Amino acid sequence: MAEYLWIFWSFSLLGWVLERLFAAVTRSPRRRRRCLLLLPLCPVYGLGMAAVLALPPSLRSGWPLYLWGGLTATSVEYIYHWWGETFLGVSFWDYTGVFGNLRGRVCLPFSLAWGLLLFPAVYLVTPPVVALADRVPIGVTWWLLLAFTADAVCSLRFLAVTHDLEALRAVIWPVSADR
Repeated sequence: MAEYLWIFWSFSLLGWVLERLFAAVTRSPRRRRRCLLLLPLCPVYGLGMAAVLALPPSLRSGWPLYLWGGLTATSVEYIYHWWGETFLGVSFWDYTGVFGNLRGRVCLPFSLAWGLLLFPAVYLVTPPVVALADRVPIGVTWWLLLAFTADAVCSLRFLAVTHDLEALRAVIWPVSADR
């Protein structure tokens, strides 16, 4: 189980980095924080990767990885967005203007990109993450889980009350990191 926690945390962090890089490269005027946690983590990436790695081994190589992995990651993205809207009253992103979108929650270009990103994620990133997870003392994992859980509970409570991602961002980063 600790291995899946480290996979979740690692890919959540890498997702946060990817979001920041994408916003910088595209010079996006909307560089808001799309995560719901105080830590620099985007849980949708960690959840998506954990779901992909839970697929049967026969679906985690070659074109099945692209097809089924991409569909799995897109499904997680859709469910995560739906959950945020339904239970927190927030919309983490909006693909409404993007070709092939489904209720603004997912879109064809990003679904295709997730499929491509899965190859380096599964074959290049996951093995060192698993090796690292095997070396981390269980006490360290428990302390990080405690910190993560406290962070998640506080962030979820804040969003459930305010329904405002921008207010959460202002609490976390009072001085904009986008300047």
